[in-house]
Amino acid sequence: MQKIHSRIATIEDAALLADISRTTFYDTYHAYNTKEDMDMFLQEHFSLDIVIAELNNTDNTFLFAYDNEQLCGYVKLSESKAQDQLKDWSTLEIARIYSIKEKIGKGIGKILIEESISIAIQKNKQMIWLGVWKQNPRAIVFYQKNGFEIFGEQDFVLGKDVQQDWLMKRSLA
Repeated sequence: MQKIHSRIATIEDAALLADISRTTFYDTYHAYNTKEDMDMFLQEHFSLDIVIAELNNTDNTFLFAYDNEQLCGYVKLSESKAQDQLKDWSTLEIARIYSIKEKIGKGIGKILIEESISIAIQKNKQMIWLGVWKQNPRAIVFYQKNGFEIFGEQDFVLGKDVQQDWLMKRSLA
């Protein structure tokens, strides 16, 4: 029987977080990008030193999602500066949300979104937001089904390739 649950990641989880970050990002995007761009991005964003710094940053919260005892996904929440379009709101960003490829469509993302919204409400945030690659229709539909709407766009640099993301938000008021 499937039992999906989550827990907050701690500094002791740094190696585990770095590993699942690299694995899920690679599995999601390697088919659409060059090896050089992927290698550069993975090193710049998911090295153990970078992940330790992110875990030590009090603006960040990481949650792991498990199916029974198997780590299946994670979310990075950030309270750092929001997009200009949201500067008048108290916001929480879903900076990353990923599931291992074998568990996509199995409820991992839903649990992580629900937990993220719960944390935002506990922190008295008015809005939760994220960026999603414009070429990822499955993710866009998933976010829309969870109450998010497009409000803008931004550049996302993967290695040397500049890509376009939609910005999506959900009011918590």
